[in-house]
Amino acid sequence: MATVEDSAVTNFREYLRIPSVHPNVNYDGCIEFLKKQAKSLDLPLKIYTVVDRKPIVVLTWQGLKPEEKAVLLNSHMDVVPVFPEKWSHKPFAAEKDDNGNIYARGSQDMKCVGIQYLEAIRRLKSNGIRLKRTLHISFVPDEEIGGVDGMEKFVHTKDFENLRIGFSLDEGMASPNDEFLLYNGERSIWHIFVTCPGTPGHGSLMLPDTAGEKVEIIMNKFMDLRRREKAKLESNKNLTVGDVTTVNLTQIKGGVQPNVVPPELTVGFDVRLATDVDHEKFEAMIKGWCKEAGPGTTISYEQKNNFVPNTPLDDSNPWWLAFKKACDKLKLKLKPAIFPGGTDSRYVREVGIPALGFSPIINTPVLLHDHDEFLNEKVFLQGIKIYEELLQAVANV
Repeated sequence: MATVEDSAVTNFREYLRIPSVHPNVNYDGCIEFLKKQAKSLDLPLKIYTVVDRKPIVVLTWQGLKPEEKAVLLNSHMDVVPVFPEKWSHKPFAAEKDDNGNIYARGSQDMKCVGIQYLEAIRRLKSNGIRLKRTLHISFVPDEEIGGVDGMEKFVHTKDFENLRIGFSLDEGMASPNDEFLLYNGERSIWHIFVTCPGTPGHGSLMLPDTAGEKVEIIMNKFMDLRRREKAKLESNKNLTVGDVTTVNLTQIKGGVQPNVVPPELTVGFDVRLATDVDHEKFEAMIKGWCKEAGPGTTISYEQKNNFVPNTPLDDSNPWWLAFKKACDKLKLKLKPAIFPGGTDSRYVREVGIPALGFSPIINTPVLLHDHDEFLNEKVFLQGIKIYEELLQAVANV
């Protein structure tokens, strides 16, 4: 006889079937789904609009002491694009195989966590448990394209201030082994473009001061830095990619045809600054490279994150102590690290709120943004039990 599916898994699969995929995401399906969840949980729901068609949905479970600082449980509704022909299952069908693996875009990143928050609260409420602090469960837009019209703007509004957040949880990453990854900081994302003007002309000539010569200098400088950071990472087994500055050449623009020397060339780099890098010194170094390349060479930025301190993992942070105590009680192997990419936690930390990134996913291949992204239902259900303990711990600080 077929096993009856846990209602939490059914809710998870329903959420996954909503194609809140870039570009031009329509969040209406997510809003209707979350309204239904709020009703079933008997929780008030509020929709904030900072940018039109970019809703921020917040469900609230009021604590016994609402005057105390609240806890934010954040997740994002949007998911990255898919290439259906590369998937063995339809990417928005949430199909479950005989091993209990649920295939769908967003199964790891990060619709799982949003549902796990809600299902953990459902279980706590059904057991008559009340928490000291209020929980705000937020579902935000556009995280996958930088959160510019989502959390980045929301944290600077009066509506966010009125939530009175003292601590935040957000996404982490799947772990291929039995260690639960915990992130207390993120590198600063700089998307850098260097534009090099030069002498244009016929491709048969040896013209002076060409854009290509300047670009060569710039590319060599960035790639030399990349080699040094790569060597640092490879020489120390205790380091992860989040501990070094990564540099990747991502775009080269310019030129019209092979026999015409262009008047201008532009190169783009994705740079993620390690948390110990001095931003002013780093920018001064790049400006020095531009000066060395030659007159007219300029820098522009598509994205340039400010320096944001890591959330401390020591006795100065009572939220961390409560979180760690709950993990110890559950005998979880925690591995603290710096997140290799970027999440909405950087905006929360930037306004002075401690934040941790944590997804209770172990023994699972890391498939966020990849083809055939999946999460096993047993791992998903285990995560709900973990959140039952974690939410009680941090909301009763």
